[in-house]
Amino acid sequence: MILNKEEKDMLNGKYGYAVQKSMEILVAIGEIYEAKRMVPIVSAQIAGVSYDNLGDAGIEFLEEISKDAKVRVITTLNPAGMDLEDWKKLGISDDFAEKQLKIIKIFSNIGVIPTCTCTPYFVGNTSHFGQHVAWSESSAVIYGNSVIGLYTNREGGPSALAAAITGRTPYYGYHLDENRQAKVKIIVEADIKNDVDFGILGKIIGQKIKDKVCYITGIKEASVDKLKIFGASLATYGGASLFHIEGITPNKTDIPKDEIVVSQDEIFREKELMSDVGDVDFISLGCPHASLEEVATIASLLKNKKVKKELWICTSRSVYEISKRAGYVRAIEDSGAKFAVDSCMVVAPIKGRFKAMATNSAKAAYYAKSKNNFKVLYKPLEECIKLAIE
Repeated sequence: MILNKEEKDMLNGKYGYAVQKSMEILVAIGEIYEAKRMVPIVSAQIAGVSYDNLGDAGIEFLEEISKDAKVRVITTLNPAGMDLEDWKKLGISDDFAEKQLKIIKIFSNIGVIPTCTCTPYFVGNTSHFGQHVAWSESSAVIYGNSVIGLYTNREGGPSALAAAITGRTPYYGYHLDENRQAKVKIIVEADIKNDVDFGILGKIIGQKIKDKVCYITGIKEASVDKLKIFGASLATYGGASLFHIEGITPNKTDIPKDEIVVSQDEIFREKELMSDVGDVDFISLGCPHASLEEVATIASLLKNKKVKKELWICTSRSVYEISKRAGYVRAIEDSGAKFAVDSCMVVAPIKGRFKAMATNSAKAAYYAKSKNNFKVLYKPLEECIKLAIE
């Protein structure tokens, strides 16, 4: 790799231990992927925040690299394993809370903003079209690349932290225009309308093309929340980091000759396969984290009603505070539903606490089965709320 003078100084230790170790990580990655140089970034987003995922070994790594570290760019955090202010209402132990708060303190001490959300684009990490960033949450990466038009690879937690500390990332992968071109055209011959439809479509396409960039036709409209859900599903079931939807997303690409058709019958079949239980004891909404519009919808559905099952609405602290001012929080909490602020069912330590979960998120459905061994009922948001109050 060709490094400029400042980058060489970083590698040689002029700026301290943390910068040197971070540059060593980035140079190693760059050499693996044959990057010719580094590229400056304007923001970073770090995954691997929950103690449920990091464990004590992760804490030791963070303590070591953070000794003299400070981030050089706006840097935000992925969800933690609990609500940072009110973890007891979600059944989190004091021991887990102590370790989780320690992790958040380490990040905060080096200048990372403890947003604790998988939707950094909703809470101020708002880089614009064409800017280079280093994000590591899969659903944020694919949304950033596809909907906003950012340039980022799917970083790991350590490499995103290293990028934040140096303000650099290796110039390869989706930082290069030639790698952002679609390789396959997806022709959607199905009526894709609600959140579940978009999640199922993401799963089907992901399973067909894996991590290839695709160009999609046949989608008539897609809100921010539908694109968020679709991208999260595509990334979860196929590993993709970028998609193009004709007439909707901003990136330009040549139209591929290779074509795959997704039919209405496939959508129907997948709907049947996604659910394996009818009776649930837990409902989780907000994966990726619920937007203000989604919280408003949930509030309208729960107003003057009472839930009879455990219902979590996962969202960021920022969206929660705005929702409180709008009166949405009171309507939701008066029903008996709970906000899982700063966290979500994917990273919270809830294995064994529930048997069957209802959700409107294809990503949440995947992790409910694979990580927590829950059975799953996959339904649109409105039907999930009905299940909670019946």
